[in-house]
Amino acid sequence: MQLTDFRTLGRSGLVVSPLALGTMTFGTPRWGSSDEESEAIFRGYIEAGGNFIDTANVYAKGRSEELVGRYVAEAKLRDQLVLATKSGFHSGQPGNPHGGGNGRKNIHQALEASLRRLQTDYVDLYWLHVWDMVTPVEEVLQTLGDLVRAGKIRYFAFSDIPAWYAAKAATLATAHSIPGPIALQLEYSLVERSIEHEHVPAARECGLGITPWSPLAAGFLAGKYQRASGSEAKASGEGRLSGPNPFQDSKFTEHNWRVLAVVQEVARELHRPAAQVALAWVLAQPGIGSVILGASKLTQLQDNLATLNLHLTPAHLQQLNAASAPTPIFPYGIFTPAIRKGIFGGTSVQGWQ
Repeated sequence: MQLTDFRTLGRSGLVVSPLALGTMTFGTPRWGSSDEESEAIFRGYIEAGGNFIDTANVYAKGRSEELVGRYVAEAKLRDQLVLATKSGFHSGQPGNPHGGGNGRKNIHQALEASLRRLQTDYVDLYWLHVWDMVTPVEEVLQTLGDLVRAGKIRYFAFSDIPAWYAAKAATLATAHSIPGPIALQLEYSLVERSIEHEHVPAARECGLGITPWSPLAAGFLAGKYQRASGSEAKASGEGRLSGPNPFQDSKFTEHNWRVLAVVQEVARELHRPAAQVALAWVLAQPGIGSVILGASKLTQLQDNLATLNLHLTPAHLQQLNAASAPTPIFPYGIFTPAIRKGIFGGTSVQGWQ
């Protein structure tokens, strides 16, 4: 596989690379990259054949968008690239509820600000960054649909929202023949497989591509952290997880250390870095449209791109699946072959494929 092995994102005509360049590191202090390194990462991705750039209005308080906009303009590649950004998290004056959320007022003002920073008059893909828990899905569909018709955005999609909300939006859009979401951006990795319960089946049913974020669990699956002696909650190593980070739950759990050990075992067998094994596993999962890579150094990007020529054997996939299997939850834990036979009088019945 190569970056130029393009595919459409979900049931749409938007053509993207199998690996997207995430730019949360651009302009971000401590664990991010300098302006010079960010430009090198951008150019390295483009020169390798990639076409999908992902940013957000709140990354580095808008500086990520500014840098991306500058790099795209200087390279004169606007028409060749799929440029994606987001709104939803608060980016305005504290105390003003209209500085964030999914309401029409914030979406319009956030998009206009993003367009200025990105030096463009449209974005190819506009993500609802997070579900605000109050705005009706009908309003969101009308607002984003109007922006599609106005030419300000070409497509829209949802990030970090419940599966039922995405399914409702997709169903309403189909029923009324109006623009609907084309993808879901969700955390997904060998140590975070919760989306397999609801989001993955909903996405496949509704024609939504899945673009995983944090496929390396903020560097945990790259092996950059060492387990502290006698402790599950602390670890040594420099990176996002060594200081304040957006993950509410620590990645340093007993389960995750066991998963990492298996990843490293497979990596030794294949003579590849652990990060490439973890990324290859995500790429091999059903429903994946494009995996979002984050890099603070050009060498990290190059190592991650090398994942495209790594093929995990069925035995390796089974080994990784077994080690990282999520805990069954109701009602899915009861949907076993025995239950199916109980439903159909002891006979074997296969569903339509």
